[in-house]
Amino acid sequence: MPDRLRAAILALAFARGEGGSCCPSDAARALAGEWRPLLPRARELARELARAGEVRLTQGARSLDPDAEWQGPIRIRPAGDAND
Repeated sequence: MPDRLRAAILALAFARGEGGSCCPSDAARALAGEWRPLLPRARELARELARAGEVRLTQGARSLDPDAEWQGPIRIRPAGDAND
């Protein structure tokens, strides 16, 4: 499941185009009707992808450090997005 979840995160983030973003829950919902149990793993995978430079994490208008402590809703954007 982690590979499918990682692929869903990347597909959704990039499919929404320049300036677009997705939420970790979007990826979880794409894979399972009972998506809530997948949400913690989706958030951790988003952190891993951000560490690898594949995506950028945001909360509101600010970029998040994938290694920092944060909570609340986040958005996943393609790395190098024009809004960087």
